[in-house]
Amino acid sequence: MFRKFLLHEGVGSQSEVRSSQRRTYLKQIKELYPKLDEEMLEKLIPKKSLMLAKCPDHINVLVSMTSKLPLFFNQRDGPWYPTLRLLHLLGPFMNVLRVDSGAIPFVISGANIMCPGITNPGGEIPEDLPVDTPVQIMAQGKELPIAVGITKMSTDDMKSINKGIGVDVLHFLNDGLWRTEPLE
Repeated sequence: MFRKFLLHEGVGSQSEVRSSQRRTYLKQIKELYPKLDEEMLEKLIPKKSLMLAKCPDHINVLVSMTSKLPLFFNQRDGPWYPTLRLLHLLGPFMNVLRVDSGAIPFVISGANIMCPGITNPGGEIPEDLPVDTPVQIMAQGKELPIAVGITKMSTDDMKSINKGIGVDVLHFLNDGLWRTEPLE
């Protein structure tokens, strides 16, 4: 999604988010990520300090007006996903999948995650995650997430079928969103 993306070059429009929109976005984010501390979210996105950048391919990015860094993104009014910078800052508040060391080079080059990369020794897979669940991707032996994605099959199916694409990678280390400089 962000392989050749540069936020400061591709913004179609940017506007300050109204209070009612902010409440709606925060409500959606809190529903998706119940582990996210409400107090931390309020500090991260104080009132009158959130900007919505509309980009090509129907991508929307919520940007903090204080730090000028992207916080969350979505496509075509879909669910909000946190950026890796936010996950590195706040720690894990999403469901976590861990890939084995053999999958790391593929994930950080933007490839989708195949089931064996999660089910092999070194990989870690939680119980009972349904299809279309947002997840953060950790790597064997690493402390910080390397990607954000969405499950393409349930975790039970990933374990039993053990072939095919398990997670569609949306945002990964060193993609265009990761390399985005603070907006002016």
